[in-house]
Amino acid sequence: MSHIISNHWLVKARHVLSPNCDKRNEEDDISLIVIHCISLPPGHFGTHYIDQLFTNCLDPDEHPYFKKIHRLNVSSHVLISRDGNITQYVPFNLRAWHAGQSCYKGRACCNNFSIGIELEGTDTGLYTNEQYQQLTDITAVLLKNYISLSTSDITGHSNIAPERKQDPGPGFDWNCFHDMLTKKL
Repeated sequence: MSHIISNHWLVKARHVLSPNCDKRNEEDDISLIVIHCISLPPGHFGTHYIDQLFTNCLDPDEHPYFKKIHRLNVSSHVLISRDGNITQYVPFNLRAWHAGQSCYKGRACCNNFSIGIELEGTDTGLYTNEQYQQLTDITAVLLKNYISLSTSDITGHSNIAPERKQDPGPGFDWNCFHDMLTKKL
């Protein structure tokens, strides 16, 4: 599937606006893509809880794990579900709150200059072919639309916050993703 970006939104994605975003310090400084993973509750797929977390509607009584996270104000630009469906929560020109305390190539506060893409999964599991295909397609359209981005500036959450994060984890096949992306470009 080829993607089109219009007014900083993926046209063919499902749109669920998160309040957890704000203006970037420099709107044109989009120079990093950060790949994450998420599942709610951990290890459960296909639930509506990620939408609820990113829109501040997560009920702490629905699962014991939610008591720890329901007050977090977090978001990502995009979520790619296990079956390849795409949800966009934040337009790309705004700052999503996905990276937390982070640093990339000496630059702190990665939210300021990055796009966050969540893969539905765990940092110990494998990802689906549909997710790799969608991630490749979305990354290719981002590289074409945001000139500050380059293929050398795509990394995992674990690389920008190594003391706190492990995602997307060892189950993410970086070689496969880079090969697919190279063929797409």
